Amino acid sequence: MSQFWWVNHKQTARHEIAGQYLWSPKAKSNGTANVFYDNMRRARPGDVVLSYANQTISYVGRVTEHAVTALKPTEFGDTGTYWGNEGWYLPVFWARLNPPVRPKTLLDTLRQYLPRKYSPISPDTGAGNQGVYLAHIDEAVFQTVIVRTSFDRDAFSRGGTNSLTFQAVVEHLDDIVQQRIASDLTLDETTRQSVIQARRGQGLFRRNVEAIEFGCRLTGISTRSLLIASHIKPWRVCSTATERLDGMNGLMLTPDADLLFDRGFISFEDGGEVLISPRVDRDDLRRLGFQQLTWEQYGFGEAPTVWRTADPFAAGQRRYLDYHRKEVFCRQLN
Repeated sequence: MSQFWWVNHKQTARHEIAGQYLWSPKAKSNGTANVFYDNMRRARPGDVVLSYANQTISYVGRVTEHAVTALKPTEFGDTGTYWGNEGWYLPVFWARLNPPVRPKTLLDTLRQYLPRKYSPISPDTGAGNQGVYLAHIDEAVFQTVIVRTSFDRDAFSRGGTNSLTFQAVVEHLDDIVQQRIASDLTLDETTRQSVIQARRGQGLFRRNVEAIEFGCRLTGISTRSLLIASHIKPWRVCSTATERLDGMNGLMLTPDADLLFDRGFISFEDGGEVLISPRVDRDDLRRLGFQQLTWEQYGFGEAPTVWRTADPFAAGQRRYLDYHRKEVFCRQLN
C-alpha cells in the first residue's frame, strides 16, 4: 500500500526536480535526529510525494527506490552550508501538475486532513512550516490537491523504470565521486588509479580483501571467479583513499549476495549472524535460495530476521559493519 508524503524544498527544488531525486542530511546540524530526515528512509518504492516550493505545489512524484546513503549533491553549491556532507538520496520520478496548486486556496478543506504533529504547512495560515522537509500526509491531502489539476498518469506510473533503478542511481552517484577523485591533485597517480579500480572491486582493493576473506559469507561459495569484492562502507561515501582500499572494508560475495548487501537488504552482526531486512519479499528470498529460513519459526515483521551464522568478523571489519547496519541496512523505522 502506498504512503503519501509532502516535501518542502524551496532551496533545492530546482535541482531535485531536474535530477529526479530528493536529498536530505542524516541529522540536524547539532547531530540530533530529525523526523523529516528519517522519513527519507521510511519512504518506499511506489509512494507518492507532493513537491511544495514558493507556496505552490507544481509537481507530484513517485518514489522508485529506497533511499541510499550519498554525499551532498554538488549542484546544491552553497545551499545548506550547515548541512552534513553525507545524507539520504531518494530516487523520485517527478511529473508536472497542470495547473500548479496553491495550498492556501484549499486551506478550508485541507485543514481537517493535515497531521496534528509534523504538518508541512500551518493549518491557520497555509504557509510552509519552517524546518519541515519530508512529512507524512494522509491520502486525503493528496486527493484534495490533485482534484483541481492533472498530470500525465501513464508516464507517472511507468516513468523512471530504467533510469531510477538502484543500479542506475548508484552508478550515477559513483560517477560523480570518481570525477572528483580523478581531479584530486593530493593523490599520486598510482593511488588515484587504485582507488578508481576499487570502485569496481578490482586491483589492490580486491587483493586486500582476498587476503582476509576466503569465500562468500552468505552462500559459502569459495571459487574466486564467482566472487565479487564488495565494499562494506560504500565506496562513494568513504572519506579517504585508505578506506576505499582497506581490505577490512570488504567482503567476497557472489553476485546475488553482493546486490542484496549493497542494497541494504541483508547485513551482518559482528558475530557473523546474517540480518535480513523486513522490507524484502519473502518469496523472492526463497527464490534466491533462502530455503533454510523458516518464516513461521522466525517471523517476518518490523524487526530484521536473523538467519544462519557465518564465522565471526575480524576486529577491523566491525567498525565498517557498524556503519553498514546503521546507514545502509534497510531496517524498518518506527
